Amino acid sequence: MSKKYVYLFGKGKADGDASMKELLGGKGANLAEMSNLGIPVPAGFTISTEVCTQFYDEGGKLSDEVKKQVIEGMKHIESVMGAKFGDKDNPLLVSVRSGAPASMPGMMDTVLNLGLNEETVQGMIKHSNNERFGWDSYRRFVQMYGDVVMGLKPESKEEEDPFEVIIDKVKAERNVKLDTELDAEDLKRLVELFKAEIKKRTGKDFPTDPWEQLWGAIGAVFGSWNNPRAITYRKLNNIPAHWGTAVNVQSMVFGNMGDDCATGVAFTRDPATGRRQFYGEYLVNAQGEDVVAGIRTPQPINDSTKSDPSHKTLQEVMPEAYAELEAIYKKLEEHYKDMQDIEFTIQKGHLWMLQTRTGKRTAAAAVRIAVEMVEEGLIDKETAVMRVEPEQLDQLLHPMFDPDAKTKVIAKGLPASPGAATGRIVFHADDAEDWAAKGENVILVRIETSPEDIGGMSVARGILTARGGMTSHAAVVARGMGICCVAGCGDLEISYKDKTMTVKGKAYKEGDWISLDGSKGEVIEGKVPTVEPKLSGNFGKLMSWADEIRKLGVRTNADTPHDSTVARNFGAEG
Repeated sequence: MSKKYVYLFGKGKADGDASMKELLGGKGANLAEMSNLGIPVPAGFTISTEVCTQFYDEGGKLSDEVKKQVIEGMKHIESVMGAKFGDKDNPLLVSVRSGAPASMPGMMDTVLNLGLNEETVQGMIKHSNNERFGWDSYRRFVQMYGDVVMGLKPESKEEEDPFEVIIDKVKAERNVKLDTELDAEDLKRLVELFKAEIKKRTGKDFPTDPWEQLWGAIGAVFGSWNNPRAITYRKLNNIPAHWGTAVNVQSMVFGNMGDDCATGVAFTRDPATGRRQFYGEYLVNAQGEDVVAGIRTPQPINDSTKSDPSHKTLQEVMPEAYAELEAIYKKLEEHYKDMQDIEFTIQKGHLWMLQTRTGKRTAAAAVRIAVEMVEEGLIDKETAVMRVEPEQLDQLLHPMFDPDAKTKVIAKGLPASPGAATGRIVFHADDAEDWAAKGENVILVRIETSPEDIGGMSVARGILTARGGMTSHAAVVARGMGICCVAGCGDLEISYKDKTMTVKGKAYKEGDWISLDGSKGEVIEGKVPTVEPKLSGNFGKLMSWADEIRKLGVRTNADTPHDSTVARNFGAEG
């Protein structure tokens, strides 16, 4: 019997489960687990991490056995979802995504809406009775495939994404601001312009055969395991290079089919504070990448995170889907016994879960969640102590802004990752790395961050973005690294070309000092003095549990009375 490389999931059952992360990656293992739990997951399959190693050993090729199993996997998706890959009347579209054993948010590549061409797009239009949706899906696919598989993604900080340049030009011609204001004819024209740009830059035609598209996307996702941003992220987070990534091929469900469709990202608890509340964001008539990429600033999912009375929550707009989502998040947290980061899509009122994983959180949130989960009877004290990384405790001891200091708040955004940061403005990630290497404290200011910015983000004291929400790439990565972040600050006008940030008519240049209060979402002019942090009662509780469990004694090496006092206050025994 041949070795198994492809693992199926969907319709309430799966070949894998949550314990198989090394083989199926975190995403694949959790999709299988959700299927086994009876949670609505679009059917799909996972190509194992073993194939990633093979792929590199074979010079970027898939073996015949793997291809055979992938073809069988596509038949499984067709039978569950009731559509056919490449069929002009009832086409099946799929997403192709990475999934490493350890979470690497946004570091590898994704392709959505795969399987579209001039014939299948007509089938989508007929099936949905929505011409705009068909061409919007096709436009997104050509853009993603062009970037990820055909190499049009910008390589340097000066380059702009050629597809975004074309979109901006068409929007300017039509005198509209939002992508959603473009009609079906505009989107059809974008598809033609995108294909012409690909031909001009690569000399190749855009592939129209769905199977050619699929093999290209699978190869590109395996290839993205060794892209520069993934390598940097692995080094920063001690993830071994030999693990490799799995590839997940899954039936598409659509959040961009109309106003009864939506997509969102949520956390079962607040990832910034640890507060026990369902916390997330969503967009109506959008696809998932729109939320995490920060292209549009999303809306809150419920009243507990509503900061602006004009916002319409998911709870208000789609109460039935929200109630189902609430029941599922409770089931997942109870099952995994940890805070979860979930992605969902609502298609014509029907809720589908696309991902669950252990949510990245700040140090303060990690301590609070660990302590409260013990008090709720979900985990024991030993598990709680092991949930908090030593580096996170270090973050809690960093200084905070002096609450009595006089400050000039120039703008307000979303409090995406708490903390206090003061530094000099830089606008590009590689400049942040260069300045930091010379000993400068920097604040990385971007319209929105992308995974390519990971190197600069890791050395910045703080991150400030004009677009994006609490679940955008900048927010998630900053929280995971313990870096202060203010996101979605709509008052900022940023010019990469002039290296300026303009707020209410006043321009701030590269090298000017600003401060960020990530707990309040405030952008402050100049430097702000800091004071020693105040620690919560949860911190004391967690450390007392560590004392109960530990076997080592703790002594200090102190040279001054002040050092001795600090050490004793932190629990040194001598």
